[in-house]
Parts: sequence; structure tokens; C-alpha cells
Amino acid sequence: MLFDTHTHLDNEAFNEDREAVIAHAAEQGVTRMVNVGFNRETIPTTMALAEKYDFIYAAVGWHPVDAITMKPEDIDWIAELAKHDKVVAIGEIGLDYHWDTSPKDVQQRVFRQQIGLARELNMPIVIHNREAHEDVVRILREEKASEVGGIMHSFSGSWETAKMCLDMGFYLSFGGPITFKNAKQPKEVLVKVPNDRLLIETDSPYLTPHPFRGKRNESAHVRLVAEAGAQLKGMEYEEFCRITTENGVTCFDIR
Repeated sequence: MLFDTHTHLDNEAFNEDREAVIAHAAEQGVTRMVNVGFNRETIPTTMALAEKYDFIYAAVGWHPVDAITMKPEDIDWIAELAKHDKVVAIGEIGLDYHWDTSPKDVQQRVFRQQIGLARELNMPIVIHNREAHEDVVRILREEKASEVGGIMHSFSGSWETAKMCLDMGFYLSFGGPITFKNAKQPKEVLVKVPNDRLLIETDSPYLTPHPFRGKRNESAHVRLVAEAGAQLKGMEYEEFCRITTENGVTCFDIR
């Protein structure tokens, strides 16, 4: 069993063969996926996928890159959608200081709003953090995000940052980069993460693992992430899959 805890199967990269891609993932042992809707365009398509496939769940939220586009009524929309039995998290939310599309103060305000919503709904959050480790951790602490926990998606920070996130009850999720030859830091962090706080993902169509790097990523490739993770952890592949799948089910409260 494999659980791809973060994917974007509604992305236009899959417009020509989406059903085949989903079928291929199932053939490779992927039994659950969480598709992430992160703005006005992708939330509806994410919901459609979750409603069509029993094994696809949804996370809905407002991405920091798109924070400038968020209107007051959008937070109410997310809150309403969160009542759907296939919606398992608020996300992806957070901060992105790499792309200069939304001012930092706007990103932080939208981030805080959505943490507050997750606390009201008692739902986990999926965190996007790019080049903003210090501010992400600070805001998570100030907004009492430990009350709901969630996932540090595609974790790329140091072990020091990882420890602070673990202390707040978060899971750390790893994807394609742990298969890259020169990706030293995520490999070192993964080894230290307690087994009961470890998740895997693809973030497809992005962050394609070796040996397909440079090509479109897809959920079936989470198997390659699991193989690399098992090797780094020094455990059997089947055991690594069991642990990460059980963690995903627990984190998202999937019954």
C-alpha cells in the first residue's frame, strides 16, 4: 500500500491522459491520494476528482503565491467545502518568498486566516514553505497551529526547523528530492524523523524523482520515493509503505 499525500492530478499536464495516470498509480500500489486545490481555479477541479474516485481525497486552501487574489468570501467558501466528507485538510497554505507575486504581509495575513479557520473546524493543515522557514514557524506558533497539526509538505528545511515542526505535532512529508544524488539535507532530515511522523508524496506533476527527473511527475512515482525512503531508513520496503500509509490515514483522519 502506498499513500501519495500530496498531488495535483487536476493540473493541465494531465488533461490528455488523467484517467490512465490514475489507473497506473493504482496498478503500482497507490491506494490513497490527497489532491490539493489551492486557488479559485483548482479547488473546484480538486473537488470533482475527490467526488469521482473513492480513493482520492481533497485538501482545499489558498496558496501563498495566490494570496493577493483571495477575497473575503473565499474563506467562507473554503469553510463550506470543508464540510464535505472527502475534504481532509485545509491547504496548501503557508508562505512563499521565492516567487514575488503576493506581498509578504498579504501572504502572512491569509496564512493566519486559514490557520484560524482550521482551528475552528478542527482540521489539519498542509503547509507550503519556500524560503520562509523562520516566519512559517513563528506564525504557526503564534496562531496555535499545534492544536490541529498537519503536514509540512515537501519538507526542505534543516533538522533544527524539523524539530520545531515536530514539537508542534506536525508530520514531515518527503518527495522526489530524496532520490536526487546531491540532495543531502532532505535525506539527512528524513533519517532523523521519527517513523510515526513520516509521510511521502509526489507533488505531481512537479518534483519528479530520479530516474525520471525532468519529465512530468505522476502519483505512481511515489513508489520511487518509498524505495529511496526505505533505503535511507534501513528498513524493508513493505514496512516503510505500511508505516507511511498508516501515518497518512491517521493524520487525515481517514476512516
